[in-house]
Amino acid sequence: MTGHADNRLRIDSYDWRGGREAVLRFGPDHGPAVIVALPLLEEGNRTRSLAVSVLRLLTDRGIGGLLPDLPGTGESMTSTEEMRLANMQDAFAAAAATRPGVHGVAIRSGALIDRAATLAGRWHLSPQDGASLLREWRRIAGQGADAPSLAVAGNAVAPGLLEDLREAEPAKHNARTLRLANGAGRADGTLPGSPVWRHSEPRNDPVLAQAISDDIVRWILM
Repeated sequence: MTGHADNRLRIDSYDWRGGREAVLRFGPDHGPAVIVALPLLEEGNRTRSLAVSVLRLLTDRGIGGLLPDLPGTGESMTSTEEMRLANMQDAFAAAAATRPGVHGVAIRSGALIDRAATLAGRWHLSPQDGASLLREWRRIAGQGADAPSLAVAGNAVAPGLLEDLREAEPAKHNARTLRLANGAGRADGTLPGSPVWRHSEPRNDPVLAQAISDDIVRWILM
């Protein structure tokens, strides 16, 4: 596959039942491809550079990529206060449907978003369930479990999304789970690198990006 990659990066769009959203498309329009689900809220901003690096590395191996904005994220016209998990799941599924046979790649709470999509397989990095995400958000916000709403890193979180997350779980069917070397929880393997989602500012980790892309290539070609 090496040597035949199309490295074009295109800004495109896709339609879902709630409207139209933007999507970045990487590499060739045919053949194997992945679609990435970033974590919710600020972790999504902190991991976007990592995701783009991984997608660029995959194009060098002939694997295409999609990085969609979801309702309430990126350049979406939906505000953060209007974010609902079902809408993000439906939009992600619609974006995935534009590339039949696509493989899903999810980072952290992004693993809560790919449930409704038809995917050739799921690859999860340090997946997080809704209950643990809520505990983390409440700790960051300094609010108890009975708080009706939250503001996390300047993002207002609607009560509806808080309710959506209470029992949300990552899809486990046909899923490969990877964690960092010091990460806790069940995993099919570990990767070197730093938890970029923990940094105070968006940051890339070339070592982690290379390790992720290498594992994804092996996984897709298995």
